[in-house]
Amino acid sequence: MKDISRRKVLKEIGLISLGMTMLNKGALSGNKGESFSIKDINRTNNSDIDFDRPVTAIVLGAGERGNVYAGYAVKNPNELNIVGVAEPIPYRINKFSKQHQIPKEKQFVTWEHVFEQEKFADAVIISTPDKLHYGAAMKALEMGYDLLLEKPIAQSWKECNDILQQQKKFNNIVAVCHVLRYAPYFLKMKEVIDSGKIGEVINVQHLEPVSFDHIAHSYVRGPWKNEKESTPMLLAKSCHDIDIIKWILNKKCERVSSFGSLKWFKPQNAPKGCTKRCTDGCAVEAACPYSAIKIYARDKGWHLRYLDVKERSFEHIVEKLKTSPYGLCVYHAGNDVVDHQVVNMQFEEDITVGFTMAFAGYAGRRTRVMGSMGDIVGDMTNLHVFNYNTKKRETWNTDDIDIDDGAFADHGHGGGDIRLARDFVRAVKLQDPKQLTSTIDASMESHLIGYMAEKSRKEGGKMYTINMKA
Repeated sequence: MKDISRRKVLKEIGLISLGMTMLNKGALSGNKGESFSIKDINRTNNSDIDFDRPVTAIVLGAGERGNVYAGYAVKNPNELNIVGVAEPIPYRINKFSKQHQIPKEKQFVTWEHVFEQEKFADAVIISTPDKLHYGAAMKALEMGYDLLLEKPIAQSWKECNDILQQQKKFNNIVAVCHVLRYAPYFLKMKEVIDSGKIGEVINVQHLEPVSFDHIAHSYVRGPWKNEKESTPMLLAKSCHDIDIIKWILNKKCERVSSFGSLKWFKPQNAPKGCTKRCTDGCAVEAACPYSAIKIYARDKGWHLRYLDVKERSFEHIVEKLKTSPYGLCVYHAGNDVVDHQVVNMQFEEDITVGFTMAFAGYAGRRTRVMGSMGDIVGDMTNLHVFNYNTKKRETWNTDDIDIDDGAFADHGHGGGDIRLARDFVRAVKLQDPKQLTSTIDASMESHLIGYMAEKSRKEGGKMYTINMKA
């Protein structure tokens, strides 16, 4: 298969280029309403806004996600200033406060302590564990803060709706961190669909392969391993996927069913000689791909940053694993979320969708969109568009997608993380929710699909109707 230049692709399939307007949808398009165009959101910064002072924000939860969004302030101090933080782990709060020069009086142990003081910032970034989203969001909105709210919105559909109603009551800006909506790869996919190039969408197949070490780290040993402490896997991890499917189709989901279970990471599958911890002299540790000693102490991969270790020596890491939940055997970790799941969805206009989440030896979402006049195949790096009539396939990768001059290509979720942070700052400064594609209003339906799919799974795959008014 021969790759061709981005310029040639754009010319041949009628997509936009800078300075040109996008081809209006023709009779082949299966989408209603206005077409989505990359040029409408293509900007590298907020230089068109007069920042007489930066937007100020408080971060609740100085873990991985809190640092990601606060990182925008480090590179753009004239646009965003982090003026407060709540974090119970001393190592994290000390490091975060030093980076953002936060005074002691604005450093708090829990989110509740923040709201004991009068409002002292424009916005709150909620990146706490999932179970703490609800209380923090409700109080922040009541006090007049705008919100950048990590997904999932809350632990139940009722709590999600409560937060929505609170937002409407106080008229705050609320962005939900559905970061894939801001990733150039998915922006391009949506643009292709909306252009009508592949005709009407007939079917979508979407796969999220979670790498075997990632599922062991986050969903077997980590903070999202238990549904009551967090949320079901479909909400904790795969609400990104349900949301991006909903967004690229721009259609209502009518019905959903789901199957899945915790099949592998449970005591009955533990090998003979297995111990409760990998550091307890496990007889099979050296041959186990999920070994905590291997993942954290030997390989020292991205997972290591979650251990909050001050030294990266093998001995120091192993000592930390003796008491950390990350040192638990994957077959004895007390986890209960699924390790594989399928979701079947029927959208309006008879569009059928199949979503699969399972662990594998690779990562990176795979999507196939089958249309009446063409199809799309993508893996978050390369995007292929095939035309049934000409039998030609156009191909380009994320480096070819002309968004923000590639300014955020090296950031998380394909550039989605930092682009969301930028647009949130813009929305708060202008007090304009239209600067965002993932407002709380826009994010509710995909959450409801997730909750109803999980209900279906627990009831053996029973089909449920999606009714936003119920």
